[in-house]
Amino acid sequence: MQTKPNRTYDVAVIGAGVFGAWTAHELRRSGRQVVLIDAYGAANSRSSSGDESRIIRMGYGADEIYTRSALRSLQLWKEFGAEHNEQVFHQTGMLWLAHEDDPYARKTKETLARVGIRFEELNTNEIAGRYPQIGLEDIAWAMLELESGVLLARRAVQAVVRAAIAKGVEFLQDAVVLGGPGVSPVDHAQDARGTLESITTMNSRRISAATFVFACGPWLPKLFPELLGERIQPTRQEVYYFGAPAGDSRFSSPELPTWINFKDEAFGLPDIDGQGVKVAIDRHGPPFDPDTGDRVASAEGLAEVRRCLARRLPALKDAPVIETRVCQYENTSNGDFLIDRHPDFENVWLVGGGSGHGFKHGPTVGEYVAARVNGSNEGIEPRFSLASKARQERRTVY
Repeated sequence: MQTKPNRTYDVAVIGAGVFGAWTAHELRRSGRQVVLIDAYGAANSRSSSGDESRIIRMGYGADEIYTRSALRSLQLWKEFGAEHNEQVFHQTGMLWLAHEDDPYARKTKETLARVGIRFEELNTNEIAGRYPQIGLEDIAWAMLELESGVLLARRAVQAVVRAAIAKGVEFLQDAVVLGGPGVSPVDHAQDARGTLESITTMNSRRISAATFVFACGPWLPKLFPELLGERIQPTRQEVYYFGAPAGDSRFSSPELPTWINFKDEAFGLPDIDGQGVKVAIDRHGPPFDPDTGDRVASAEGLAEVRRCLARRLPALKDAPVIETRVCQYENTSNGDFLIDRHPDFENVWLVGGGSGHGFKHGPTVGEYVAARVNGSNEGIEPRFSLASKARQERRTVY
């Protein structure tokens, strides 16, 4: 098969999840000629940016870097929705259910107060009075982030991609071809200067660019196995949607907020747009291949989520499952993002490691990457460096 004519761009962004979509959007806003490439399409069901909803919260324990990033991202999501007349955010509130001995929740409260984010602290009587549908077993107090809520994930990413295309980004649904078994796409396309000249796609396109941004989520360790195979670990994550009783509004927003109980490793979202009440366990699952992994939820996973429902939303403990999802996290060793140059190629950037909490930060990641590609060294964050990523997991960011 003959390679199709070469196309040249300022920047080629590979991966149209939330990080890649916002990166392409921001680079185009800065005047760059950009191509955005994704093997399965923007926010497809294999991607970590797929599914219908994601939480956007400001609380991150003592990690003020992510609190400030989430605050900026919320502003940008709202501005984007208003500018493009897209419903991408629901302000449900974010309820932190805290235990008596709960240092993460206490540190979250301190950080929110220091940054100036509005929240209410509630005792158990106040929680029960406001949200009687929530079970309070082992709960001692709670915090309500008033302005946080839910992003409509797939809809939001696809809207960002449409906006980028309208501004002049070229979009290709195509897959980058590996150089061979265990070989990254850059190993066969370099020149003596340590720069990447072009990549080839499954449909025989040869894409040339001054800069390449690989924002491929769980595909990063497949594209760069030697460099990232042990630094980013995709894991299998199950999500369940339950149907509330007919005519019962207690489990829809605004009557039910989004909630998190980190000590129980669980979170839930109210029924939005008739999708059902979403509940999942926030614990890293087994290794998972985003291309070939089985996406049928397990009986064991459902049993654990039902036990969670019995404690936190007892009226739904026997509710019917109306939808399930199997997605993946792509975990760095500690949960920090990876945003850094490839060590061997000065014009190749690696962007990923959402680690189960990254979706909300898409706008600020896009700003950050665009600034780096455009030559700014201001505000470089050492925690995002490749050098900070170990090969063994010790999760510190939640």
